[in-house]
Amino acid sequence: MFGDGLAVGPDLEGAAEVAVAQALEPLGGTAPDLVWVFVAPGRAGGDAAATAARRAGALAGARTTVGVTSAGVIGDGRGVEQGPAVAVWAAVLPGTVVRPVRLTATRQPEGGVRVSGMPERRADDRVAALVVDPHTFPVGGFLRHADTARPGFPLVGGLAGVMGGPGSNRLLLDGEVHDDGGVGVVLGGDAGVRTVVSQGCRPIGPPMVVTRAERNVLLELAGTPAYRRLAEIVTALPPAEQELVGRGLHIGIAMDEYAEEHGRGDFLVRGVVGVDDESGAVAVGDVVEVGQTVRFQVRDAAGAGEDLTELLGPERAGGALLFSCNGRGTAMFDSADHDVRTLRRALGDGGIAGFFAAGEIGPVGGRNHLHGFTASVLAFR
Repeated sequence: MFGDGLAVGPDLEGAAEVAVAQALEPLGGTAPDLVWVFVAPGRAGGDAAATAARRAGALAGARTTVGVTSAGVIGDGRGVEQGPAVAVWAAVLPGTVVRPVRLTATRQPEGGVRVSGMPERRADDRVAALVVDPHTFPVGGFLRHADTARPGFPLVGGLAGVMGGPGSNRLLLDGEVHDDGGVGVVLGGDAGVRTVVSQGCRPIGPPMVVTRAERNVLLELAGTPAYRRLAEIVTALPPAEQELVGRGLHIGIAMDEYAEEHGRGDFLVRGVVGVDDESGAVAVGDVVEVGQTVRFQVRDAAGAGEDLTELLGPERAGGALLFSCNGRGTAMFDSADHDVRTLRRALGDGGIAGFFAAGEIGPVGGRNHLHGFTASVLAFR
């Protein structure tokens, strides 16, 4: 059983109480196993957000409660991009093992950062859902290490995103409030879950093999200077498509070189950060290796909506957690409600809640990545 609630208003404690009541109602009096609390404090600040999150956790009475602050929250079929607002998600998960996670990052005397708190993987672990503070936690390095230490184990979540520097965010785990690191849960046992990562892009031009590259600089695609290939693709587009390229060009990097075909969801999308028509080079936002398959991409509202719908597929869900980029909402669509409404149409009206993140965590091609402009979803069957 799943439920969600949303309340808006400057009284964050009162909003938390209302949102909890809404989220618990579909549970029919059964105590939840897991509750997530999402607080957009607006001008109220971190201390008020922490008090509201604690209040929500105490009222919900869950075995495990996770909370995070952000600029905007999602619940009750709506997205609220600017606080004050509180969203709550509650779930009864029979047979599911829920293990709380508290991540910390400590600078070492010899240099570097040591991350601790991720529990040893068990055979029946299915997924970890995590939220982290971007100012104090090295999320990129953590994801790379996690892929090495736990190959194929999916991580989903997002970066806390209130305005301000270090110390501005609040993370809640079972009544304890933190302003650094990360919190979350590992779900195992009989947890029926799947992850969906919609990067909001659609391809232009054909897939091409990288035949020469230096780190993040593409020099040749299919034996031709990369910029020339790009120019040929853009020239062949209709004017409206060319305008999209001018607003922001991206590239998809295939994650599985052994696949016979590369379709939607098989590419890790990164930005094109520069071109040099004289040398024929195209610089992108990730390391690219010779032999990989790439495909240029554009992003618009129609393509992003289609991508999310197709990746969700026909399989229904009892509930879902939604980590949507703060660059989506009304910055991409005609409504802040777009992503949660799309999930409701595809998955059903079960509890769906989340927040507008400052970066999203999710697996693509069997490896975990930090994304932007993405909707990262953890769906419960």
